[in-house]
Amino acid sequence: MAFVNQETREIQLKIVYYGPALCGKTTNLETIHRMIRDDHKGDFMSVDTAKDRTLFFDFIPLDADVIEGFRTSFQMYTVPGQVMYNTIRRIVLQGVDGIVFVADSQWPEMAANVESFRNLEENLAAQGLALDDIPYVLQYNKRDLPSVAPEHYLEFLLNNRDRRRPSFSSVATNGGGVFETLNMIARLVLHRFVRETGGGSDSDDFDVV
Repeated sequence: MAFVNQETREIQLKIVYYGPALCGKTTNLETIHRMIRDDHKGDFMSVDTAKDRTLFFDFIPLDADVIEGFRTSFQMYTVPGQVMYNTIRRIVLQGVDGIVFVADSQWPEMAANVESFRNLEENLAAQGLALDDIPYVLQYNKRDLPSVAPEHYLEFLLNNRDRRRPSFSSVATNGGGVFETLNMIARLVLHRFVRETGGGSDSDDFDVV
């Protein structure tokens, strides 16, 4: 849920990167944080558990004027991929405005992708939320590796709903597709905020980085 700070004149929006273990969620955030100008980003923070971690930071887009007189900022989070940390996943999803589901394109990881997507829906439902009511996009990561499933198969597995969502191929290790994914989810989140508040600009003409 967007947080509007009247005192600082800032709109804070939360984006969560979700997906199975080792799919590339962390690499996405590391790449984004590395490429954003120092004066437009906060520190990269990590909450470590025994075998996994939750990462987060915030940043101010270079060009995202939504409501005149307000500055827009995004809070970026990953969830731990290990199933044992499901409680942390639910905590991270609280107040989410948009989701990037990162899928591992390798054939052996198809079952893990499906299970993680199902887990996302279950964790949202536990908070009274429905995935179809939240802006989200899909990212098919690790496209540079051998033995990857074709994109149309990933679409069949993960994007075969009444309403198809934007999807992107990526190689997060070299930045391929990372910012295309981020820019799309940021636009969707901002558009939803504008529709629900009834003010501001609903323009497509911006990139967050």
